[in-house]
Formats: sequence, C-alpha cells, structure tokens
Amino acid sequence: MVENPVAGGFYFMSDKFYSEFPDPYLMPNKADEDGRAHGRPCFYAYLDCKTGLYWVIPISSKVEKYQKIAGNKRKKYGKCDTILFGRVLGRNSAFLIQNMFPVTREYFESQYINSKDGVPVRVDGAFEKELKRSAQRVIALVHNGHPELVFPDVLSIEKKLTN
Repeated sequence: MVENPVAGGFYFMSDKFYSEFPDPYLMPNKADEDGRAHGRPCFYAYLDCKTGLYWVIPISSKVEKYQKIAGNKRKKYGKCDTILFGRVLGRNSAFLIQNMFPVTREYFESQYINSKDGVPVRVDGAFEKELKRSAQRVIALVHNGHPELVFPDVLSIEKKLTN
C-alpha cells in the first residue's frame, strides 16, 4: 500500500479494490506473468478536495485506437472530454477519463517510478491542468445526471467509499 499518494502521480491499484468493488466496466489488473506483476493498467491520480477521494484515470498506449474513438465523439458532440492525449515518459498515451473511478488511498498498491532515474512519473504542468479540468467537468456532469459519461458505476463506488 502507498502511505501518502500524491495527486498527479501515477499508481497501480491493488487487487483488493477489484474484489471489494466488482464492476464489469472497471479496467482490472492484468494477470501476473512468470510470477512478476504485469504493471498494468497504470492510473493517473486526481484528488477531489470536496470528498477527499482520489479519482484514478487509466492510461493506454493504444493511442490510434482512442484517437478514432475521440474523433467520432468530436464529430457527434462537438468535443470530447472523456479521452485526452498526453505524453508519459516521452511516449504518447491516451488518458481514459471515460474509464475513471474513485478510490481511497488504501487501494493504491504502488507508485509508477521511472526505472532510469528512480523518480515518480508525472505529466507536464500544462497538460495536467487540462486533464484535471476535464476530469472535474466529467465528474460534475456525472453528479448532475449524466452517469453514462463513464463506464464504471462510479456513483455507487463513490457512495460506498464515502459511507
């Protein structure tokens, strides 16, 4: 468990979360290979200061796949706040706000650390502002009657976490 997760850091979730909050739309941990953890999916952590919950946003290296999906959403709705694109460790990545969910710190298994320099992985400040703004907007819309913007049942998870 990560004692003090930092908002804006990248983390891996514990299997405990998935067993306590079974939801077919959560992006679960990948199975271990050869006794080693797979390290996927990785999540960007955003702290909701109102509730004290972290909202974790999975990242994906399947950028082309999600660019097509985001393009279709832009054609249909004029914008796409549920998928953003940024760089992680010099590589393009898709940030899947549509798959985000809330957690408390007890469910953070480990932090994503750059193996080359031993420093926690981060995104640049300008992109982080855009990512937080989109996440806040989607969370507000979900709370105002649009739960379909995200795949997991985040309202149910949030309710269990805050009780």
